[in-house]
Amino acid sequence: MEIISGNLIKVFSLTALSFILAILWTPVLSHYLYKYKLTKQIRQKTWDGDPAKIFRQMHAKKNGTPTMGGLLIWVTAAVVTIVFNLSRKETWLPVFTLVSSGMLGMIDDMLNIRGVVRGLSAKLKFLFQFMIAGLGAWWFYYKLEFSAVRIPGAEYLGLPQDMDIGWLYIPLFVLTVVFLTNAVNITDGLDGLAGGTLAASFAAVMGVALVQGKVGIAAFAGTIIGALLAFLWFNIYPARFFMGDTGAFALGATLAVLAFLTNTVVMLPIIGFIFVIEAFSTLIQWFSKRYLGRKFFRVAPLHHHFEAIGWPETKVTMRFWVISAVMATIGMIIAFL
Repeated sequence: MEIISGNLIKVFSLTALSFILAILWTPVLSHYLYKYKLTKQIRQKTWDGDPAKIFRQMHAKKNGTPTMGGLLIWVTAAVVTIVFNLSRKETWLPVFTLVSSGMLGMIDDMLNIRGVVRGLSAKLKFLFQFMIAGLGAWWFYYKLEFSAVRIPGAEYLGLPQDMDIGWLYIPLFVLTVVFLTNAVNITDGLDGLAGGTLAASFAAVMGVALVQGKVGIAAFAGTIIGALLAFLWFNIYPARFFMGDTGAFALGATLAVLAFLTNTVVMLPIIGFIFVIEAFSTLIQWFSKRYLGRKFFRVAPLHHHFEAIGWPETKVTMRFWVISAVMATIGMIIAFL
């Protein structure tokens, strides 16, 4: 009982500390973002060059809102972890992923803001994302000797619960990290949407890690949740600043890495349900326009479709929060099987 209490105290103390520190330095970050006009420009065109008329009509009022607020999350979480919770076994790789992916997103944001180019090209972004994910895959497979994927309930089908997939673990890791990085970025399109859904997903991973006795990982997830809640305080409608690629890249990639560390990657489509459907809605729209010559959704990704058919932005956000919380809970329960 004392051990359990001590573990809980560590996890929730770091969660609270992260929240408090993030709240305390928000005025500094906010002042910097506004002073130097690090603002987001509402996109004028869709991916295929067509005018984004519906999107501009819905979001014109947001033009000029500062971006790069994701710095509040990953910088706070990284500092708290390095000072209070750094370990080679449990948190070194997640911190590396958080910081490296966050810096990649920050470069993309800065290039976009300054108008040097319209951010990094898709090819360059994917190249760097694959490099970060590839390094992580190498570490997991060769250093940590991970090669098995846990399938909850597999024993009922006469299969081993931990299925060893050998070298296939590497491409699975890389593709999962890159997919989730971009899925979170796609979801970050409404005030508070990505922040709230990410908090639910990280909470599920934290719960699984606690049950597994991986206290360092649970505390790291809690640290991110604390910083996320502080960010949400300023990001809920109407947002004082946006997360930006620097936050979305960092948190999407890190969530994927934590799923591998807790062996819950099979549960990711449930734990991160909103991110998956948002990404696939974009792919469906792309396929439909390219090969069928018409749009499947009024606007993609999915949250903009609901806006376009008349749902207020806050209703879309909060309903997605509810769905995310329920699905993350279901995913966590299944992971316990």
